[in-house]
This record gives sequence, structure tokens and C-alpha cells, in this order.
Amino acid sequence: MGLSSLPLLFLLAAAPPLESVPVPPVALPMTLEVFEAVLEEGGINELSEACADSDRFGLQERLRLLRNRLMVVAPAPQPFAVVMANARALMACRAPDSTQIVLSRFGPGPGLQRREWLLLSWQAASAALDQDRAVLALRRLADGDLTRLDTEQLIVGQSDDGLPLTRSALDLLANHELAAGRPEEAVTVLLAGRTPGVVASRRLGQVAELLAPLDPERGDLLLEAALDQAAAEQAWGLAEDLLRLQLRLALQQGGDADRPRERLRRLARRLDDRLTLLELEQMSPDLDPQRVQDLEDQLRSPRAAGGHASLGESDASEAPASNPLATP
Repeated sequence: MGLSSLPLLFLLAAAPPLESVPVPPVALPMTLEVFEAVLEEGGINELSEACADSDRFGLQERLRLLRNRLMVVAPAPQPFAVVMANARALMACRAPDSTQIVLSRFGPGPGLQRREWLLLSWQAASAALDQDRAVLALRRLADGDLTRLDTEQLIVGQSDDGLPLTRSALDLLANHELAAGRPEEAVTVLLAGRTPGVVASRRLGQVAELLAPLDPERGDLLLEAALDQAAAEQAWGLAEDLLRLQLRLALQQGGDADRPRERLRRLARRLDDRLTLLELEQMSPDLDPQRVQDLEDQLRSPRAAGGHASLGESDASEAPASNPLATP
């Protein structure tokens, strides 16, 4: 054994024995004995915790038994707090349809109780993919004024870090209307928004796409307004998306595709977005194979400068010196 082995020996000697290294406990579902006791004697809170536990471990039969128990544990009439706790427990048990049944046992008047009731009703309807009921809950929350939903942020999920993900209730209402097969209503909802900047630009682009088969001229005007908003905010990634949409719609409708194509090419050059330039060359009626090959050779990694994934809402220091969307 040479001297080179001595540091390793010292490390091994200093390391604790394997049996002394703490092992994290293995998570296990509640025992059958505990589950049966909760199912028979537990209150709403205990049943809700059992639902979360069963859902975490995918125990479908336990969830079924817990749902049945929650439907009878607090029969009507009950005060508001009990009804809401019962409904939330059913949501924890992945039973949004049953949640609506329990919510129907109480009719709150105007005020904070009605707001809380409507938000849970929307959550249950959304989970059940009941578009009409979700629309009804959000429209009742707006109380005749859709602009109220613009700043109402609703939780729609969790990030990988466990943080809540939110979306504007106005955008959610538009999505529900669209999913229910009512694009005209979705347009009306989106146009009720008052948030400026990038949000307004994105909504106008969505409205323009919805209006394209109904009113192409108005849709194109809205797209131009969306592009103006994006340029004002120097949101060049969004501007590229809007120009792609304008180009696609022009091609679909047999209109003038040269203008949006050239504006998109000019913006991509200013941003050094070679992926977009390559896509434009590949779809060009005057395809130049050598130019396509040159761009493929020059194309950088999508995460490197000049790649498509590097684009986004730029700040003023990153934006082009002049507006590349302006008509030359």
C-alpha cells in the first residue's frame, strides 16, 4: 500500500459507520384500522385528511367510501361554515360533482359568504369540466361587470416548487366560453379587459384569431392594435408570435401574406432569431436551398443568443433601437 492511499484511509476512518447514518422514514398510508375508525366516527376534518391521504397513495376504494360518508355526515340544514367544510372535503376526495350537490344545500346572500361560495363552485365546476356551470359561477362573481374579473386572480394549480399558479378570472371565463362552443361570447369577455401592455396585446391577438372566420377585417385591425401594444412594451417575443398568427391567417384566407412575412423577417433579423429566419426561408415561394443550408449551418443552440427560446419580453436595454414593426 503506497502513500497515495493514506488520505482515503483517513476519510474512511472518519466516516460514521453505515448503521449510524439516519435513514428518512418511508411515507405510508394510514393503517386500515385507523382508516375504518375515521370512516365510522370521524368528523369532516378527519374525513378530509383521510381523503388527502388516500388520494396521495392512489387508494381508490378508500376514496369511494370516504365520498359516500361525506355525503351523509352533515345532512341539511347546516350553517355556512359546515357546508363549505363539507364541500372542500369532497374536493379533497376528488369528487367535484358531489361538491356541487353539497354547495346547493346553502344559498348565501350578497357579501363575503357569496364570494367564497361562488369561488368554490367555480373550482368544482372547472375540475368536473362543467363549462356552463363554471361560466355561471364566474359571471355571478362579476355581478354584471366583467371588468371586475380582470384583476381577480384565481389559483389554477401549483408550480414544481409548490407555489400557487394563478390566472385572471377574465381569461378563465373566456376559456370556459370557448370550451362551451361560444367563441362570440369569448370575444366579448376578452374585449372587456382593461389591463394594458403585454396582457392587452396577448388578448387582442386571441380575439383576432377568434374573429378571423367571422370578421377577417376587424380581426386584422385588432392584430395591428396588438402589435402596437407589443411594440410599445418592447415585447418582441410576443410580437413575433402575433406576426406568425397574422401570416398564418393571411395564408388561410388567401390574402396578402407578403407584408406580415416581411415584417416577421425584419424583426427576426433585428433580434438575430435565426430559427425564425430558417422557417421563413423554408416556407418561401422562392426557396433558396443554399440560403436554407447557410442558416442551418449558422443556427445556434435554442438556449444560446440568437436562438428562438431566448426571446421574451425584453427590457428597454435589450430592445432594438427603433421599432422593427413599422412599415418601411
